[in-house]
Amino acid sequence: MQSARRSLTTPARGAALLAAVAVGAAGCSSKKSFEVSELCGRKVDASLVAPFLPEGETLKVDDGISAPGQPRCQVYVDGDLHLYVRGNIDKADFDILKATERSMRRLGNPAPARGIGDGATIADRGAMAVQACTYKGEESQYILEIDWVDTPKNTAERREALEKLLRAHLPVIMEAEGCRP
Repeated sequence: MQSARRSLTTPARGAALLAAVAVGAAGCSSKKSFEVSELCGRKVDASLVAPFLPEGETLKVDDGISAPGQPRCQVYVDGDLHLYVRGNIDKADFDILKATERSMRRLGNPAPARGIGDGATIADRGAMAVQACTYKGEESQYILEIDWVDTPKNTAERREALEKLLRAHLPVIMEAEGCRP
């Protein structure tokens, strides 16, 4: 009887030990989720940036390429660029959405987005919005571009996340740059 009991409990103990090792190994993984609450030196809702950031070991937000009136920032996970945000103040008489139609096509299936600035386009891997404004007493327009986006992997989710970020960040970054609607 004793040997029968031992043979039944040994596999159970082995399974429990294997499960503990598997849980311990998963807990030792260096992959982690990242939170970004600032883009181009401007506050942003971290939940709007989160969909674009895969899990990884290292996060780098580089906004050292910015200039007055031209905020730029790149977000890298494990050395790979996952988000590039650019803002520009330009002359009001220039139709940037029409001029960049070809470059938006390279981002995949561009389509107009309603209710964002004076015009916006959302593509599979990027987005752009334009809003008329006054900058230093002159009629101007603010252009916000987001690209290099490949996360989330589901294209519909990615496009929805791009639209939400564009809608929320355009007024914030315009105000910060002194471009008043």
